[in-house]
Amino acid sequence: MLLQKTIKNFTQNPKNDILSGITVALALVPEAVAFAFVAGIDPLVGLYGAFMMGIITSLFGGRPGMISGATGAMAVVMVALVAKGNEVGLALEAPVENLGLQWLFITLLFVGIIQILAGVFRLGKFVRLIPHPVMMGFVNGLAIVIFKSQLGLFPELATEGISFTENMGAWFTAFFSSIDFWKMMGLIGLTMAIMYGLPKLTKKIPAALAAIVVVAAIVIFGKVEVSTVGSFITDGGGTGLQGGLPTFQDQIFTLFYTIKGHFWTTILPFAGILAAIGLIESLMTLNLIDEMTETRGSGNRECIAQGSANMLNGFFGGMGGCAMIGQSIININSGGRGRLSGAAAAIALLCFILFAAPLIEQIPIAALVGVMFMVVIGTFAWSSFRILNKIPLSDAFVLIAVSFITVWQDLAIAVIAGVIMSALSFAWNSATRIRARKSVKEDGTKVYAIWGPLFFGSTTAFNSKFDIATDPEKIEIDFIESKVSDHSGVEALRNIANKYMEQGKQVKLTHLSPDCKEMLVKWNPEFENIIQDAIDDPRYHVVTSMLDSEV
Repeated sequence: MLLQKTIKNFTQNPKNDILSGITVALALVPEAVAFAFVAGIDPLVGLYGAFMMGIITSLFGGRPGMISGATGAMAVVMVALVAKGNEVGLALEAPVENLGLQWLFITLLFVGIIQILAGVFRLGKFVRLIPHPVMMGFVNGLAIVIFKSQLGLFPELATEGISFTENMGAWFTAFFSSIDFWKMMGLIGLTMAIMYGLPKLTKKIPAALAAIVVVAAIVIFGKVEVSTVGSFITDGGGTGLQGGLPTFQDQIFTLFYTIKGHFWTTILPFAGILAAIGLIESLMTLNLIDEMTETRGSGNRECIAQGSANMLNGFFGGMGGCAMIGQSIININSGGRGRLSGAAAAIALLCFILFAAPLIEQIPIAALVGVMFMVVIGTFAWSSFRILNKIPLSDAFVLIAVSFITVWQDLAIAVIAGVIMSALSFAWNSATRIRARKSVKEDGTKVYAIWGPLFFGSTTAFNSKFDIATDPEKIEIDFIESKVSDHSGVEALRNIANKYMEQGKQVKLTHLSPDCKEMLVKWNPEFENIIQDAIDDPRYHVVTSMLDSEV
């Protein structure tokens, strides 16, 4: 039974997984190269990073079918680290050339350690606490980011000396009159048309792979002069895709002395930022793929796999990275659901580097841009336009804000900001909803039946419910529909009880759950005498996460 489950996890459909993996590998090439340029390192480092991230996370990660590789979110942080390392290397008494790259490898070791610890301490489950508006804002913002990243792959203008800022009209005229632009647009349109139409005829062949093959054949055999993967690499300053196997970077140990004085100020802070960005993007992608496939992955296992892959990159000279939402969606939509699809993508990418570089370099950039444009269309949550006027104003604000911040800053900042805004909105709403239903028993005892959570946000409203001066001699505060949630709640309850007792009145706290009673007594032993009728009602226990059982 275990063997059957393992085989099913590894491949649900070998043909679909392998073909989908090849499609993803083709889409990984320009992305890995482009992000390597962004980080200021050699394209092969980006490709090696994509291979090692892909193979480790596909085999050991928490989400079969999810693709990892070099990503832009991490590249924009790496560029500052690499530049700082190069600056330090040139300033040494014995200058070290390209020290920034070595610093990157060293930093990736600590990135891996932090991410592995996050998995060991089961922090991956907290991604489940991300609100739906934040999730929608995340996918919308990421779709826009993917779209913008593809615009950089369009051909440069043939007309020189025209500034976009100084003469916008002339710039647009020159751009749209460029024959290279229209050739590329035609090929992009053909790619998108094939991807849209082919699934209506047959789903046996991944539409993205078929589109890339058809467009590449037209360009190669028709001798159409357009930008290709090879020209893109050479234009960016690279020497080509051809390379060997990744090699062990033993020099990072001999160069470790160069981070003396920079470990706490540079290496560790960058490692923390990169680890956080990598985990947030990976876990958000995992959550999205879970929804698409109606299955459930393991966030904690993914954390450990991501960390292990980044450490391997540090040891063997890769760029590092995290999960890639665009390539993951391509894989899922192409039928790749098992671990074999991710492994096939990584192995195919390595084969491209070792054996098929000249062929891969002939693939037109337009075909890959067309594939990514279809990913953008499929990723964007178009339903968000329809529901904006139907959801609470606070949720609509969070959705728009997260989308904007994702484009303006980066994913990690956007998600953190969105969660904080949602948490503050929830706290405010909860704070204003606390109620106290008042009644009097036959013996003259006045009962305050509290409804709603008592926590830092609701203490002011809670205090206003009591009329201490005019209340009778006996007071009962009933928590059957409430819960003391934090220390602020304990303090508010203690102050109310003390005020009654200072006036010689008797106060009782009833229907407190055992965990509430324990917290109250822990903070103030005097509560032991006024707490009565503590009940064992499961409605009032502190919520424990069922996600601890994930594997």
